Order: sequence, then C-alpha cells, then structure tokens
Amino acid sequence: MTKVNMLEAKTNLSRLVEAVESGREPEIILARNGKPVARIVPIGQEPRKLGLAEGRFGELTPEMAAEWDRENKKMWAEYLAKPLLPEEPVQRAAKRRKRA
Repeated sequence: MTKVNMLEAKTNLSRLVEAVESGREPEIILARNGKPVARIVPIGQEPRKLGLAEGRFGELTPEMAAEWDRENKKMWAEYLAKPLLPEEPVQRAAKRRKRA
C-alpha cells in the first residue's frame, strides 16, 4: 500500500492509476495533510447480471415446475432428517452395550 499526498497525486495521477491497473500496487491511499481521505483501487470484474440466459431454455411448463418442487421438497426432507452432528463416541459405545 502506497500513501501519497494530494499534490503528488495531482502531478502523477496517470502513473498512480497505471500502477494500480497493472497490479504493481494493490491500492494507493491519497492523503490530505497526512490524513488518509481516499483510495485508488482497481475496479473488479463486473458482476454477472441475473436473467442472462433468459429465453435460451424454453418455457418452464407447470408440470416441470411441479416436478422440480417435488424433488426440492424430497431433497430437503432427506437433508433435515439427518442429525446435524455425528453421535459422540460415548453415546455410540452406550448403544453397543445396550444391544449386547
């Protein structure tokens, strides 16, 4: 992280942006009277927009939606029926003793 004052930033803005753009500097902090006031950082990749594949897979029929709903409910029922944590070794040993 590099810290530069406002005058230096005005004078070297192109070089500072290039340093961030190229990855040589992950960020540059701009300071006024020694206090950080702004930061130059690279812009990340654009977020993907929802609905990007709209119209590419045809219509969702009521039958398809109902089947998906059934499968989804079945999956969640199976998942929620399982214990969250495995049994403790002591509990397992006690069960084995009861069976014997």
